[in-house]
Parts: sequence; structure tokens; C-alpha cells
Amino acid sequence: MTSDDHPDQSRPDPAGFGPAIAHHAWRLSGRIVAGVGQLLLWILTGIGRLLRPLGVRLGAKLYGAGRPPQAPGPDGPAPPGAAGAPGAAPADATAPLPRWINMWREVVESWYFAPLTGLALAIAALAELAPQTGTPLNLAGGFAVAATLPLVWRREYLRPVAAVVLGAFAASLLTGQVVLFTTSFAALYTLYALGRQLPRQSAGALAVGAAATVAVVYLATSTMDDVPWPATAVAVLAAIGLGDARRVVETAGRTQAEAHERNNETLTRLTAVQREQAVMRERARIARELHDVVAHSVSMIAVQAETAPYTMESLSPEARAGYTEIAKTAREALVEMRRLLSVLRADAQPEPESATAPQPRLDRLPDLIDQHRGAGGRVDLAVHGDPRDLSTTVELSAYRIVQEALTNARRHAPGSEVRVDLTYLPDRLAVTVRDRAADAQTMVMNRDGTPSRTAVMDPGGGAADPAGRTRLEAAPAAGSGGGHGLVGMRERATMLGGRFSAGPATEGGFLVEAELPLTREENPTRDPGSEAPPGRR
Repeated sequence: MTSDDHPDQSRPDPAGFGPAIAHHAWRLSGRIVAGVGQLLLWILTGIGRLLRPLGVRLGAKLYGAGRPPQAPGPDGPAPPGAAGAPGAAPADATAPLPRWINMWREVVESWYFAPLTGLALAIAALAELAPQTGTPLNLAGGFAVAATLPLVWRREYLRPVAAVVLGAFAASLLTGQVVLFTTSFAALYTLYALGRQLPRQSAGALAVGAAATVAVVYLATSTMDDVPWPATAVAVLAAIGLGDARRVVETAGRTQAEAHERNNETLTRLTAVQREQAVMRERARIARELHDVVAHSVSMIAVQAETAPYTMESLSPEARAGYTEIAKTAREALVEMRRLLSVLRADAQPEPESATAPQPRLDRLPDLIDQHRGAGGRVDLAVHGDPRDLSTTVELSAYRIVQEALTNARRHAPGSEVRVDLTYLPDRLAVTVRDRAADAQTMVMNRDGTPSRTAVMDPGGGAADPAGRTRLEAAPAAGSGGGHGLVGMRERATMLGGRFSAGPATEGGFLVEAELPLTREENPTRDPGSEAPPGRR
């Protein structure tokens, strides 16, 4: 076998040499064009940078302190605070250009704009025709008036007006009348108005009909021989196209506005539902928490009623029957309470082991203070008045309110000083928890690690914290034994018929105040949780 049977594969293929040369030439020409274009871009960018100060000063004079939104330049998006950048000041409505634009919009939207412009266009058409015919009282004058004056009623009756205007203009061209600038403008504006109002299919049919009319005019008469037919066709189609484009933009704007409004309504309803669910969950949690207290009291009633006949031998048969009925009723009440608790716990998450511990009272408040200090917080407890034993429900609510307030202070104002005041009054227990503003170097972070700057949320709305901290109705940290922050505190005070308020303090920091009556106030016409103590809100 010779070498001729296996030709050398490394030799270049003569048949592919020509296409390779053409390919390299193509790539070289592209690089040359790209280099020239890049050089022009550098020149234009340099000119733009030189003229930028002049543009800024001119924009400041025209738009005032703010500037309208601008597209990103060749150097990328505008820096924060620059003109057109997010967060930039809006255009001053009293500046010259915005003021002129607003005045022009008011004039255009007024009812008299169409009559004035239509009448002015008719007068201009007659004035343009007068030097050529001598008198407007002729056929050309009639066509000029018919092609312009009906625009006075274009807002109310656009389609009939368009039929008259376009028919009169086409008739004037077919009869060999003089082509006027005013009548041509009126015809093009009418096509634009139709394209802006008609749907896409009707606008397409209008464009075909207008193009056919232009062709007939050029073929049948010599009226428009001085005007190139491509220019006429482009003008007619452009007028209809601009109107259709304007209609699309306006429709898209309305659709976007409606979608934005629907989204806002949905978010509002969702927020209301979430707030209501949070309140219901907190009420269920409070009910589960108070079950132990009430169950203990009912159990004591049942036990005492059952043992009374054995400890008091002189009881009459009627009294023994009464005690037996009391014990039976108490046992039935315990069964119903257990059923209610099972319903409340049906959809609840498993409770931690701490939930099975005895419900705390105010005698455990020093332990809570020590826990807060052990977590790095600074807190002082002050008791005013004559301390005494209160009902378990009142002491439990007061303990939980202080616990929630300390949890919020650790989360939203770490390192701040907290003062807890308990005031025993003859008819109520006043609880006040105030934390001072955190140190300047302390930054409150959200759960995702970003700095928090959300407005303060109180039970009835929201207010900004002077320190810029967030005070949300969120659940406290695990193991704190608390509920849903401000929602829980408000519900506990409302349950007892008391008053609750929370918000930024006048001297700085955050203030939580609650008044818990020793006997529940009955006033169905007032929402007890919606009022703050006098001089405290």
C-alpha cells in the first residue's frame, strides 16, 4: 500500500481557502466598524460630561429643586440622591416648566378647548384661502369650512365629525381645489383621533381605506402632484399609527393603575385578616392560659360542696341536696371547660414544656427581672402603693404584660435602660414599662439581617419611633412565654375591662402603659382597649 492511498490530512483544503478568507475579512470589517463606533461613543460621552453641569443648572431652573426621572446614562444608573435616581426630590410644582405643563393640561382638559381650537382652525383656513381666491364665498371656501369647523364638536361626536371632515377634504382634492395646510392638518389630526379611539382592527381598516383614498387622488387628479406620494402615504399612516400607539399606552396605564388598586385592596384585606387571626390566636392562647386558674377555682368549689355534708352534721336534707347540686354543677362545668379547651387546642401548635408549669403571679416578677438582666438587659423595678394579693387573673395579666414589654425591649432596643413601675391603687393596678432609646451604635436588625426602619405599630395603628426602631406586633422569642407583643398586651387589658396604650415616649424611647381594674368595668358602648390613660396617649 502506497502513500497515495492515504492523502495527508494536514494539507489545507484548496476548496475551503476562499470561504475562510471571506470569514476573516468579515470579522475584520466588523472590528473596524466597532472600533469607529466606540471612538464616537467616547467622543459623545466626553461632550456629555462637559455639558452635564450646564444641563443640571438648566434643569434646576426649569424643574426647581427636583428633576424628572431619567434613564440610566452610559456610565450606569444614577447614584442615590442624584437627579432621576430613586429617592431624589420630586419636581417642584411651582417651578416654571411643571407649572406651564400643569396649566396646559388644565386648558386641554377643559370643555372649551375643542370649540376654541376648532373655530380657530376654520378661521385660519379661510385666512389661508383668501389670498388665492379673493373671497371665501365660493366652493373652495365651503370645502375649507366643512373640513375644519366640525372639529368644534369632536369630543362629543368624533365619528360623525370625522366622516364630515375627511369627506370634505377628499372631495376638495378630487374636485381640484387648492390644497391648504390647515385642511391637511385637520384631516391628519382627525385620522390621529380616530386611531386613538378605534380598536386595533378598525384602525387597520381605516389605514387601508386612507391609503386607497390617497392612491385614487394621485391617479385621478393632479391636485397633489407637487407632493411626493410616499410622503403623503407615510403622513397618513403615521397619524393613524400614532393615535393607535397613544391608545395602547393609555390602556396600559389604566390597566396598570387598576391592577395596582386591586393589589392595594388585596393587601389591605390580607392585612386585616392577618391582624384578626393574630387577635383570635392570642385570645385563644390567653383562654388556654386562664383555664388552669379557673379550673382550680371550680375544682375547689366542687370539693368543698362535696365535703360539706360530711363536716357539718346538722345540715338539713334541703341543704344537703343543695350542696350535692352545687358539686354536680361544678363537675359539669369542669367537663365543659375541658371540652372548650380541647377545641381551642385543636389547631394550635404543640406547646413547650414550660406551658404545663403553674401560671405565674406577681411574686415571680423578680425572677423575670433577673432573667432580663442575665440576657444583657438593664432594668429597674419600682413598686408604688400598698402591695397586696390580687386575683390570679389580674396578677397573671400584669406579669405577662411586663414579660412582653421586656421581650420587645430586648429585641428592638438592645442595651437600652428599662424601668418597670407597678402602682397599687384602690380600684386598679397600673403597669408602666418604659425603655429609653438604645445607644447610637446599636443597630436593630430584621430577621433577614437588614437594618430595620419600620414604623412603630400600636394596637390602633402606627407611629414612628424617634429612634427609628421597629416595634411590631410579632411573637417574642422562643421560650419567653409571651404571645404576640402589643396584640397580646392589649387583649389582656381588654379582657379585664382595663386600658392599654403603647407608643413612642415624649422624652424618647418606647412606653407601654396598662391599667387593670380589680373589678371588671361593664360598659358595652366603649371599647376598653381603645382608650389610653388620661394624659398618657
